Amino acid sequence: MKSYSKLSLIKQELASGLLNLTSLVSFYLENIEKNKHLNAFLEVFDREALDRAKEIQSKIEEGTAGPLAGLVIGLKDNIVYKDHRVYAASKILEGFESLYSATATQRLLDADAIIIGRLNCDEFAMGGSNENSAFGPVLNPLDNSRVTGGSSGGSAAAVAAGLCHAALGSDTGGSVRQPASFCGIYGFKPTYGRISRHGLIAYASSFDQIGIFTQNIEDTALILETIAGHDEYDSTASVKPVPAYSKEMESGRKYRIAYISETLEHKGISKVVKESFETLFSRLEADGHQVEAVNFPYLEQIVPTYYVLTTAEASSNLSRYDGIDYGYRSPDAVGIENTFLKSRTEGFGKEVKRRIMLGTFVLSAGYYDAYYSKAQKVRRLIRNWTDKILENHDFILSPTTPHAAFKLGALTHDPIAMYLEDIFTVHANLAGIPAISVPGFKNESGMPFGIQVMGKAFGESKMFSFVKELEKTVPATK
Repeated sequence: MKSYSKLSLIKQELASGLLNLTSLVSFYLENIEKNKHLNAFLEVFDREALDRAKEIQSKIEEGTAGPLAGLVIGLKDNIVYKDHRVYAASKILEGFESLYSATATQRLLDADAIIIGRLNCDEFAMGGSNENSAFGPVLNPLDNSRVTGGSSGGSAAAVAAGLCHAALGSDTGGSVRQPASFCGIYGFKPTYGRISRHGLIAYASSFDQIGIFTQNIEDTALILETIAGHDEYDSTASVKPVPAYSKEMESGRKYRIAYISETLEHKGISKVVKESFETLFSRLEADGHQVEAVNFPYLEQIVPTYYVLTTAEASSNLSRYDGIDYGYRSPDAVGIENTFLKSRTEGFGKEVKRRIMLGTFVLSAGYYDAYYSKAQKVRRLIRNWTDKILENHDFILSPTTPHAAFKLGALTHDPIAMYLEDIFTVHANLAGIPAISVPGFKNESGMPFGIQVMGKAFGESKMFSFVKELEKTVPATK
């Protein structure tokens, strides 16, 4: 069977009878089996997916199928699905099955999507390479010696390798966009509050957002309009109406684009990335868009601010995993305090424990004002300056990542170097604005790196329209 890059093509062939949904699911299941070495899936719902394919095939034939009929999608292992296991790639949740489905999960099901399995990730979404999973790293399908990026590495690898048509991930500081960049696909993070967080296992609640991996912008728009919107179970979910994103994409419009001058001068950016973006800006100007360099004085403060705040929130959020109510309990534990100590010590991985300790430190008496309180003030400055730029420009463009995917194990010895991988992506999470990584370029080794587009809050429709224009400018996006 041929592979399909767009859901619209799948839907056309299903409607005409040229394709059967059971055959499509079987095709993906075979691909998953052939690519087990990638370690993208932690669990495959093979029997369930085939049964659901038969059910939805009948709906298609009766003309009653939902808008996502034909979509075979994977879930990152921190998005819950009723009566299915969810571990957040951690030993601490060993044996846990969810009692309910995330709002995003349920909306996929209601629209007749087929969920094919749960996908590997960095433990509790903490990492930039998918090497922190309790179940081992995910391999980049384009070069198995390299990382996929993180934390949603399994989701990115699955879409890039054709193991499912699309995937959901989560993005706290770039965990959808960075792996999308490394794997050469589209990775989208919405405005904070656009997609409900109900059922997303929390890392840092004021940053976390469910995001979308696809092979094209049209599918991103359709999935977003299906799962977005107000949710009574999430007080941070916006009550703003959800546009018909897939039908609102304009063409031919010219945009005013900003790029942060400090970005291209950053010492960590590779030469090929810098040169590619200088070429991109020239091409955009030649196509009639306005491209302007702008100043952003807080670039060096972005990563420290992000890690102070997210680790503080993680320290609080992860306190619920204590070995008492559910998940892993140390077999050697004796007494309440000892159960807490041993279960958390044995159940959490090294990186998660590091971030819990960092967060506990910045929240502790004597340090709260010096670190956490100050970081909140800097976050506001970042948000204000970003909004100021977007008052006069439609979008901010930057590389998604400073370079293409690095080798497995290359940064595991240096946590600070790994944290600095987030230099361009955490900006959108601190500001609460939408951002997308669009596949655009390749380095001298043929490995991809993406173009990041950031826009105004709740400006996703306009962003998707611009991405269509960007596709005309950059051949690799077509």
